[in-house]
Amino acid sequence: MPRIAVIRFPGTNGDLDVVHVLRNVVKVDTELIWYDDYKHGIYDAVVIPGGFSYGDWLRAGAIAARSRAMGEVVMDAEDGVPVLGICNGFQILVETGLLPGALLPNDPPRFIARWIWVRINDVKTPFTKLYEPGEVISMPIAHGEGRYFIDSIDETRAVFTYFGENPNGSVASIAGIANYDGNVLGLMPHPERSAESVLVPRRFIAGGLKLWLSLKESLRGGW
Repeated sequence: MPRIAVIRFPGTNGDLDVVHVLRNVVKVDTELIWYDDYKHGIYDAVVIPGGFSYGDWLRAGAIAARSRAMGEVVMDAEDGVPVLGICNGFQILVETGLLPGALLPNDPPRFIARWIWVRINDVKTPFTKLYEPGEVISMPIAHGEGRYFIDSIDETRAVFTYFGENPNGSVASIAGIANYDGNVLGLMPHPERSAESVLVPRRFIAGGLKLWLSLKESLRGGW
């Protein structure tokens, strides 16, 4: 059975939500790992959850990105292991250099926390395999530094884009990107908070569930 690691840094706050969804909703073997104990070559997939690692000191994700644990994650990613970064996890992946670009303070500059709609543009990743191309789903966002920027969008693989409203001023409305091989994905919306209908407000849908089911399916049958 596939094993998935969820890495907890000082200041992470979305780890238990991810563990709950993986264990109780998707039903895969999942282990919560303190960042200093993480070693590469053990797990079939890695999730870096949201939060405020090291209090967002210097820049969001900057200190965690320079930890020994992220060196181990880089080795896993280079071996083709699926790596998912959510919100602060996305910021850590960019600071690590596993994903291109930068995540800047929102425009307008304020913390935003609400449900939004996103479109899936790329289904050839282990995290989007079960979505339909162009499918529009809803997930919540909660961040102050989620404005994605890159000099040329031709240099990135935009898997998720905001649909309708661009809530933080991201270039080309980008909400989530993957690396060239597709096994590393970062996104600002929270799929772990939209995987169960009981958590979804009226007019929205549990759009994050397929992401977790895609990962489970991909670990068993490829993507």
